[in-house]
Amino acid sequence: MAIACVATRANKGVDAPPVTVEVHLSNGLPAFNLVGLPETSVKEAKERVRSAIINAGFKFPMRRITVNLAPADLPKQGGRYDLPIAIGILAASKQIPKNALKDHEFVGELALSGHIRHCHGLLPVIVEARKLGTRLVIPLDNRADAELVGFNKVFFATHLQGLSEYLHGQARLPGIEPGLEWIEAEDIDTHLCFSDVIGQYQAKLGLEIAAAGNHNVLLLGPPGTGKSMLASRLMQLLPPLSYDEALEVATLHSVAGQSIEPKSFYKRPFRNPHHTSSAVSLVGGGTHPKPGEISLAHRGVLFLDEVVEFPRKVLDCLREPMESGEVVISRAAAKLKFLSRFQLIAAMNPSPCGDIDNARATPDQIQRYLSRLSGPFLDRFDLTIEVPRLPPGALTKSEPSTETSASIARRVKMARESQLARAGVLNSDLTGKQLKQLGQFKQVDLLFLEMSVNKLGLSVRSYHRLQRVARTIADLQQSVAVERRHIAQALGYRAMDRLLNNLKAQY
Repeated sequence: MAIACVATRANKGVDAPPVTVEVHLSNGLPAFNLVGLPETSVKEAKERVRSAIINAGFKFPMRRITVNLAPADLPKQGGRYDLPIAIGILAASKQIPKNALKDHEFVGELALSGHIRHCHGLLPVIVEARKLGTRLVIPLDNRADAELVGFNKVFFATHLQGLSEYLHGQARLPGIEPGLEWIEAEDIDTHLCFSDVIGQYQAKLGLEIAAAGNHNVLLLGPPGTGKSMLASRLMQLLPPLSYDEALEVATLHSVAGQSIEPKSFYKRPFRNPHHTSSAVSLVGGGTHPKPGEISLAHRGVLFLDEVVEFPRKVLDCLREPMESGEVVISRAAAKLKFLSRFQLIAAMNPSPCGDIDNARATPDQIQRYLSRLSGPFLDRFDLTIEVPRLPPGALTKSEPSTETSASIARRVKMARESQLARAGVLNSDLTGKQLKQLGQFKQVDLLFLEMSVNKLGLSVRSYHRLQRVARTIADLQQSVAVERRHIAQALGYRAMDRLLNNLKAQY
């Protein structure tokens, strides 16, 4: 039978489902039919494959060619199917041995000359091949992706002719050396250090608490007080990613068509989208769904500067992912899931004119300005930190701070290690049941917290978030039990609630 089967993989979000390319040559008028739910970019493979086979020195069979991409109900897109289609045609026409295709998967786009070009989003394919132990042939231009995974059964091809020699057993394809010794975690960037920030000791301590417990933070203060400066330095307090976490992050970036430099492999992502961003660019989606900014910030920080300028509907789209840690994009064909467990840092001015003490803004104008942020969205912040103006003379009299990012990062690391040893997760991920069992709260202190929450008019969600923040403060102070002073300190980081209550009192 003039039939051949070639294994490859599709792209479906961060998954890479298997696809079998079935090629059948039959008698009849010469034709080239491509079936199996191919989109336009895949249908155009017919012309690329024909020219590549001829220009690589092979004979294109003048017969009726039928190519089926199975399963037929899975949408196929992109140029990644060019190489397996060409291999299938050459195997069906007996120009390469069929038995050489066993235990191999092929992915790659073909140039008209027969050269094999780079493909986007191959990291999920390499990860799946590593799980199954299958030999994978990909373009040489995708070598960096393979080296991130560290799979020694990946082989790189540059031209269809060289790949044919490999399948005939006449040559070898280059691979990668096992191990990841060449990937090293970056040291803390000394160019962005907390010692550069003058004053703002409460804000610095608040960000230290946020880094230790992975809490969401809202920075509230007039323009020019250092909110963006503080947020950009938070990354220096966070520990590097583990290998599995780094691979998750790299996979999401690969699917989005972005690459990660080897030296940044273990570095947590920091995303800073502009306030004109749409809901699709922030959350993900599109005709061919791709990860949004919140997924590209997975295991890292999403910084929303001037958060009030973002459309309210766009911000409300973040509420569910902030709780679940993932985004589910539903389409008629399938549902795609992208991880989005990020730490949200936002910054804003307290009034439309910048300063709450400015006489140009009335309480009513300030109320309308703050109401651009919905209550449920504000409820997702564990800490709202006030970043006030510096007192007179602070800029000229202040001496450089001796507290560096490195020294703070050491305390953050110790606090995180104690949290993981106690509950297996960071404090921000503790459930209500875990807080009861492992929080080490006194009943009288919890009653004090409940009374404070009722007085401030906060929700039950805020009640639990305050418990988590107090637990983190106790961890930073190496305290086994959570004391009332820790709860009082957590209540001190509720600047937005105090601002709203003061506005209500003025009416």
